[in-house]
Amino acid sequence: MRPLALALVTALLSACAVGPDFVRPTLAVPAQFMHAANADTTANAATTAEDAEFWRGFDDPLLTQLVEQALVANHDLRIALANVDRAEAMRRGSRLDALPQITADADASRSRASADQLPGAARNDRDVDSVAANARASWELDLLGRVRRGIEASNADAAASHADLRAMQVAIVGDIARSYVGLRGLQERARVARANADNQRETLTLVQARFDAGRDNAFDTARARAQREATLAQVAALDAEVGIAIHRIAVLAGRMPDALDAELSAVAPLPAVPAAPDPGTPGELLRRRPDVAAAEQRLHAATARIGVATADLFPRFTLGALIGSQAATGSALFGGDSETGLVALGIDWSFLDAGRVRARIAAADADAQAALAQYERSVLLSLRDTGDALLRLDQARIEDTHLQQAASDSAEAARLARVRFQAGASDLLEVLDAERTRLSAEDAFAAARTRSVASAIALHQALAGGWPQRSPRRIGVADTD
Repeated sequence: MRPLALALVTALLSACAVGPDFVRPTLAVPAQFMHAANADTTANAATTAEDAEFWRGFDDPLLTQLVEQALVANHDLRIALANVDRAEAMRRGSRLDALPQITADADASRSRASADQLPGAARNDRDVDSVAANARASWELDLLGRVRRGIEASNADAAASHADLRAMQVAIVGDIARSYVGLRGLQERARVARANADNQRETLTLVQARFDAGRDNAFDTARARAQREATLAQVAALDAEVGIAIHRIAVLAGRMPDALDAELSAVAPLPAVPAAPDPGTPGELLRRRPDVAAAEQRLHAATARIGVATADLFPRFTLGALIGSQAATGSALFGGDSETGLVALGIDWSFLDAGRVRARIAAADADAQAALAQYERSVLLSLRDTGDALLRLDQARIEDTHLQQAASDSAEAARLARVRFQAGASDLLEVLDAERTRLSAEDAFAAARTRSVASAIALHQALAGGWPQRSPRRIGVADTD
């Protein structure tokens, strides 16, 4: 009956685990997004928040190729993957804590007693040989759940690392898509500046001819030349930004900075603004966002570690066992009379050091409070990101419409100003002012179109729904790119 009672008590205690159980925090979130009404909710397979590869909607094979390269070779993703591998290794190690720890050892020794210890004994009789081989097992009886809480924390840490990898994939895809769109926008602005520089060259040629014929003065010629030189300087600045954007895209794709110069230097049109996805509800968003999932798992781990620290207030029971053999010679080892054995129950209780234990508990509780605040911040930031992206995309479309009309009108005004100048109905200042306005309006329209496409990408990134999980390359320490 005594072993049965001990087994029953052990089973009852093992069902307990000190420390708080994790409960997902409940936060009051809006029922819908304020600016979601302007999204395209007709939602075919290419415009839903769960779209797996939204970048294919741009119908740009080079963009798709760059994204695919980044998903397998980006260095930030490889760092996140290494963190996943580490977390998984730590989880496997924590699970082994619930099993007995088994070790083995062997030794052989010869000792000699002094003549004073064994008076009258011959020298050889004072020699003692010993050979031993032992196997030891040690098992912590997890009566209060210290080990189980540790495993729970490791499981949550591993889940958080997986969520971090997914969040990094979302960030990298969004970053490379925005960088690519930004590159095409810069190239379009450079094209606009060059076209305006060509127009200004024609104006300068006309003014120079009039000056040579004695119809204009040197002042007008200098003003026309100055405006063209300013435009050419703008072209040079934009070309520099184009080169920097190409380098950034190459590094995001895991390549050397100049590896994509030839491919990306070829001018291509800015992709069209894709249809806006249906953002769904804020509650659905929070279930999709990997950064929110990672913050939740870290809160789970911090909560479990309160239990690990709290368990030190109670005795820790360890069951130990030894089985082995000890003999004077190797040939007698494992013989019938050479066996040794030991079974022991150890009790380790830190009640005399309760101050330090309670300090560790307080520290673990503070970690949990910080993790809770980080979780709540992640929720708020995810809602803010999505709301901002919806607002920006909505307003960017309005901005595009107005700036497109402004660019068209300014081009017509510049044409009419030149006609009037050639007919002698206006002076050069009117032409230069019209051309300056045209350049500004066309540049603003190109920049606005870039912002519109980038806003659509930002919305997809904020929604973070259903993107494919690709494994970055695992490269050994001795390997290189």
